[in-house]
Order: sequence, then structure tokens, then C-alpha cells
Amino acid sequence: MRLAGPENLPTAVSGWGSSAVPLQASTAPSGRAGARSRQNKPRPRRYKCGLPQPCPEQHLAFRLVSGAANVIGPKICLEDKMLMSSVKNNVGRGLNIALVNGVNGDLIDVRFFDMWAGDVNELLKFIRTLHEGTLVFVASYDDPATKMNEETRRIFSELGSSVAKELGFRDSWVFVGAKGVQDKSPFEQHTKNSKSTNKYEGWPEALEMEGCIPQRKADGQ
Repeated sequence: MRLAGPENLPTAVSGWGSSAVPLQASTAPSGRAGARSRQNKPRPRRYKCGLPQPCPEQHLAFRLVSGAANVIGPKICLEDKMLMSSVKNNVGRGLNIALVNGVNGDLIDVRFFDMWAGDVNELLKFIRTLHEGTLVFVASYDDPATKMNEETRRIFSELGSSVAKELGFRDSWVFVGAKGVQDKSPFEQHTKNSKSTNKYEGWPEALEMEGCIPQRKADGQ
């Protein structure tokens, strides 16, 4: 699934440059022939955050990975810097959020909010007073939605989310939004928790998303 191309993306805050493309799994040939082909074939070059292609100048490379069930934590990478991960010991159940300066790409803050047993007011304090143009990176882990209330869903929708209003128990969700957008973000993926389609017992598959975000100009244009 390829999201909207550059000509169709909103420009209110930062232009939302090129499209985000979810990573696709690949299967190598089985047996010895497959082993030989892997040995002889040069390893594809990877760029910032493992992207298969470099981002244009004045763009920020990112990669988001949601948590897998309640076992493997999420990851948020920006410009080849891991902002949140289990290795950094700064992720947790619920919503894992990194706030980034949309002009220079500097990290502002990272927090995780337990949406099963935590206090939603802590999340609201974190996202109510964002500065114009702040980039908001979100990766779910385990359960992102049980404690969500109407105000929380409205704020994420105002940041550009198309699915915040319908986000449910144990859904998988990755999203990049920004304070001040006037249209929906092209950087979002969502998988519902469904017994008929879940990859793990009780949880849908983990989501991976990567792309290039144009930097906001200092004058806000």
C-alpha cells in the first residue's frame, strides 16, 4: 500500500514531502540455491533509519515500528537516531510518543502513556499545548485506546490522524502528525484487533512505516 504522492499532500505546516511506504516482507529461495544466491548477491545499501532510498535534502528520514503483541516493544527512528526503543528502555504499554522540532529535527521530548491502566490526563497534558509545527511520532504497544476519551481522539485528529476516532482495544497504530495541519496526514497505518485476522493470539500484526518528512521553514512557510 502506497500512500498519497507529493502532489496530493497537505502543505499547511511543512509540505509533507514524499509519501510513506510500509515495508514489505520478502522471502528468500529455500535450500542451498537460496543460500548461494544470498551469498553472491550484494547486500542492498540502506540509508538513514534503514530506508532503501535516501531522502531529499531538507527532509527528515523516519521509521516507525509498533509493538508486537505485548512482547516486543515499539521503535521510533529519526535521521538515523533511535528516539524510542526497548534497548533505550524508554518504551511502554500504550502510546509511545516522540515530539520533534519540525524546523531542525531536534528531539523535544519522549514519553509513553499506559492506555489500559494509566491516567489519560497525563497524555492530555503532554499533547494539549504543542507549539505550531511540532512533529508528533506515535507507535502503539499492546493497547493504545482503552483510556482514550473524546478530547484525546479529537486532538489526534487535529494533528492529522484519520483513525484516532475509531482506534480500539489492542489495535496496532503508527502515525506521524503535526500541530497546525489543515488536512489528514499521509503518514499513518492502522490494523484492527480482530480474532479472524490477528497474527498473534489476541493482537494484530505489528506495523512498520518509513518515509521522508519535509522540514518546516523557520518562518513557518
